[in-house]
Amino acid sequence: MARVPGAHRQGGALIEGLKLAPNADLIGYVDADGATGPAAFLDLVRRSPEADCVIGSRWLPGAVLHVEQSGQRKFFSRAFHAVVEVLFRMHIADTQCGAKIMRRAAVERIHPALTVADMAFDINLLFALKRAGFRVLEVPTEWTDKIGSKVRFGRASLAWFLSVVRLRLVYSPCYRWLRPLRPLEVWLYRKLGSPPPLPSRPGKQ
Repeated sequence: MARVPGAHRQGGALIEGLKLAPNADLIGYVDADGATGPAAFLDLVRRSPEADCVIGSRWLPGAVLHVEQSGQRKFFSRAFHAVVEVLFRMHIADTQCGAKIMRRAAVERIHPALTVADMAFDINLLFALKRAGFRVLEVPTEWTDKIGSKVRFGRASLAWFLSVVRLRLVYSPCYRWLRPLRPLEVWLYRKLGSPPPLPSRPGKQ
């Protein structure tokens, strides 16, 4: 299980963490702020025989939220979800919940496709899994929203939006025509204070 060390570097840390995870059949991660407790994470492990990837959800019936998100966080969360659903049609209620567990075989198969280094990483991960034919199971979880979270909106929100649009383009036929714009892409991410996506790698789905 990996604990994510920072909001804006979440994607890059997870890409490396999934690659370096111990040689076990199941690989998982939670947010470093402790919003997902050990019991909630264990519930995902217990459901692992049912799918290739099991993810916690704060928005399914049966979820337990000990501390409600602020109105601002809830608004941005639901707006982000609406954009993701329009672009990717994954029919997942809570892509961003920081509690996920996957089979090693699935991780190894889709790892070359993981390039998003910011907090839109989860979209990259889940879409790659679904495109590769792996089953993703979403289950209600127990969650405690942490006061004082380092997540900041504004420029971060713009970077997340840019990342999901870019990811949609990556899987479109026109993306090859956009590759010469890579230097501009890197500059824009840095202006927004967010890590640019990793270059596409051989074997990407």
